[in-house]
Amino acid sequence: MPKKSESIKVVFRVRPLNSKEKQQRRKIATIAHEKLGVIEIRNPSPDCDADASKTFTFDAVFSEKSSQRHIYDVCAAPVVKSVLEGFNGTVFCYGQTGAGKTHTLEGAGDEPSLRGITPNAFEHIFDTVALASTTDKYLVRASYFEIYNEEIRDLLSDKPQQSLELKESTDTGVYVKNLKSVVVKSVSEINAVFDKGKKNRSVGATLMNAGSSRSHSIFSIVVECCSTDENQEEHIRVGKLNLVDLAGSERQSKTGATGDRLKEATKINLSLSALGNVISALVDGRSTHIPYRDSKLTRILQDSLGGNTKTVMCANAGPADCNYDESLSTLRYASRAKKIKNRPVINEDPKDAMLREYQEEIARLKERLTQMPTSPTPPVMAVSDADRETILEECRSKATKESEEVLAQTEAQMQRLKLNHEQTAEERAALKKRLKAEKKARKDTENHRLELEKQLEEMEKQLMIGGEIANTAAKQEAALRKANQELIAKKESELALTRQMEEQEGEKLHLEEQYSSLAEEAAAKTRKLKKIWRKYQQSKEELKDLEHEHLSEKEELLETIRELTKQLKLKEFVISNFIPPKYSLLYDDVENGGRAVWDDAEENWTLPPLKHRGAQLRERTMTSQSLHRPEAEHARRRREEDPNPRWRTENIVDLDIVMPHRSTPLPDDPNTPDRIAAILAMDINDRGTERSSAKSSRTKHREQHLFTVGDSKSKKSKSKSKRKDKSRREEKSRKADRPTTARY
Repeated sequence: MPKKSESIKVVFRVRPLNSKEKQQRRKIATIAHEKLGVIEIRNPSPDCDADASKTFTFDAVFSEKSSQRHIYDVCAAPVVKSVLEGFNGTVFCYGQTGAGKTHTLEGAGDEPSLRGITPNAFEHIFDTVALASTTDKYLVRASYFEIYNEEIRDLLSDKPQQSLELKESTDTGVYVKNLKSVVVKSVSEINAVFDKGKKNRSVGATLMNAGSSRSHSIFSIVVECCSTDENQEEHIRVGKLNLVDLAGSERQSKTGATGDRLKEATKINLSLSALGNVISALVDGRSTHIPYRDSKLTRILQDSLGGNTKTVMCANAGPADCNYDESLSTLRYASRAKKIKNRPVINEDPKDAMLREYQEEIARLKERLTQMPTSPTPPVMAVSDADRETILEECRSKATKESEEVLAQTEAQMQRLKLNHEQTAEERAALKKRLKAEKKARKDTENHRLELEKQLEEMEKQLMIGGEIANTAAKQEAALRKANQELIAKKESELALTRQMEEQEGEKLHLEEQYSSLAEEAAAKTRKLKKIWRKYQQSKEELKDLEHEHLSEKEELLETIRELTKQLKLKEFVISNFIPPKYSLLYDDVENGGRAVWDDAEENWTLPPLKHRGAQLRERTMTSQSLHRPEAEHARRRREEDPNPRWRTENIVDLDIVMPHRSTPLPDDPNTPDRIAAILAMDINDRGTERSSAKSSRTKHREQHLFTVGDSKSKKSKSKSKRKDKSRREEKSRKADRPTTARY
């Protein structure tokens, strides 16, 4: 039987004007008509007609007045319900940066009216588990990761900056290797997991959004359910819900991104372009190849786009006229996505179901407990908590009683041993040792049994039994949700029937038209011609807009290529200037004689480690144990004859201290006491006379020196003037002797 195909459900949300747009007095260009399911966008350019506008039809549209709960009930609640039935489901938000994607998916604060799709989905899942049949067993797991600069990071890991690998298998499809998965049993636990991952997510500030998401994030919830049919046979169904918050498309001119922000924006735009190429290839029936491998985002969303998943796309846009180009691009993007067909199927009895592994482990533990000699009957999973505690208490009392009996028997045997004097000391020691070993074996068995019971209890706690945690509030919430779903389904069917009736009535009027006169026929056909002409003009304008958009995207890609080329040239310049040519060839691919190898899994070039010939590199041999480096015999001989430091193996720099010449007398000089005594015996006047005579001699010496210097300077100037006069006379004589030439 062929699988039933269904189109991707596409909804569109227009956020209200933000504070910055209100301050700039921006006009509204994008309007949502909720009752008609139509988005109308007007070109704010003064060259265009004021009444000219474009309309796009979607499965549902939301204006700025729509509440968070209403958006969840319309677009996400049916997907969550399908996941609980065993289907795979995906909800992803798309739009430019600052359009409200994260607010739609996560919400703001703990107020119920502001909760987004993610927290409402948590409540929906656990409310359904609470109201399920008591024969159903559930296991819920959660994981959270992001794609940052084409690197996959586990947001729940202790090392969130570590990059993970993307793998693919025939059984599970595309998956992330070593991704951490956490078992959750309540709304509070899964909220704690989500908050932990949210703290590790990459965000940054731009001119358009202070808390812009710099990565694509995917929060996955796996719900496994084991139910029993009429024949008492167990069946396992597994549903997986992916909540995807895509990073917004950016234009560098508006965001003002530089440095790391520009690099992040480049990677984001490239992955979104790859996503657009996948959507275009899926819509175009002539394409034989779908480029899923162009990006890690498209590989992860492979089942959600054209696969076996129920998918909802929530497109977001701003209403301001300054965002006209981005909003129009988002509308066209979402309009193309409506044409994608998926074939969802229920995942029944999969091989990799963790619930099956838990049940097999529980059955194995119960079997081991039943085979133990002192073990009581293990509690079954269907009993209540009070009965389980009673059984455990009986087991403990019985174990205590058996231990006391064993102890009494041991003591009685010891007494008999003491009374039996005929046995030798060796026999008594052997019997005592055997009794001690038996006592230890019984104690080890009892400890092992208690450990198995504890392990069994922990395994059973991981599973949730349907209907155990149901309360009045959960029942009322489920009833209200069911009524809302029925009402929304009726409105959607009415809207679809209304559109279908309008199309059929138009075709019927076109076929049944009858005219009473030629003038009436001419007027009617003139109206049709004007209508067709208007559509033709709109198509021409649409074609022109598409060409303009294509040129803009092309220019952005060319700018990206220029930036990447600049970085490549810089790296090539560094390699050519700092790496010798014979070694730089090693960084080429293997075909060109290098060592670089392309890794399909990592989608990157890698350099395998060098393999040295032989077991290990040999260490340099030492000529002497006392030396730090080898020394040749020639250098040793030359060092003895030549003091040149080139022959030294250590202490190459000569650091011996050069002592200055001593100018002061030594204390042990025999003439020192006589000099000191003569100085002390001198009279003060004699000292002054000596000073004045010394001063006058210094003055006479200075004057004599100045006179000598001045005399030498005057002699030099006189000799210089004589040389100049002599050179002038020689020049005149040469000119006089020169022969004269006649002029004709």
